[in-house]
Amino acid sequence: MPLKKTTNEAHWVKALKQGEEAAFTHFFDLYHKSLCFFALRLLQNDAEGQEIVSDCFVKLWERRNNFETDTAIKAFLFISCRNACFNWLKRQKNISTKQSEYLLQLEKGEETILFELVETEILDMVNQEIEKLPDKCREVFNLIYLHQHKTSQVAIELGISVQTVRNHKTRAIQLLKTAFLKKGVSAALTLAFLLFIAE
Repeated sequence: MPLKKTTNEAHWVKALKQGEEAAFTHFFDLYHKSLCFFALRLLQNDAEGQEIVSDCFVKLWERRNNFETDTAIKAFLFISCRNACFNWLKRQKNISTKQSEYLLQLEKGEETILFELVETEILDMVNQEIEKLPDKCREVFNLIYLHQHKTSQVAIELGISVQTVRNHKTRAIQLLKTAFLKKGVSAALTLAFLLFIAE
């Protein structure tokens, strides 16, 4: 690992422990989008996902003296988010088939596709690559895979045909897969991502 990167990481961790708000903002900016992506995909509830992610950062601030590395901070945030999502899903009386599958995966512990996604940089990369998608592809991708809208519903919302929605969806997935390959993401992790977003 480059010395500069190591030094910067140590600086932010030390600053967080000293209660510097700039350091908290640094880690918030670094992980907030990925956490929201993770929580929203699991819960299919934007408001609840946002609240859970906010709570995770509150806990980070309250326990800021407990962390020695940025890796520990990232692990704490994602594991806290995972556990909170798990508890929320368990309390729900009616959940979708896909949420039931996620719940089973979360119950299995750390050796799951979800944890494998969390433990890599793939969620960070996903957010970066989604932002690079063409406008309409990005809009369709977000509505279908993040907000759980049906293809027909997206067509009505955007005023386009169902086939056009499908074309944008297919193109978005292909562009993301190509971007992952160019960045050297393994076939296994690419597959894990595709399973994670599968309808």
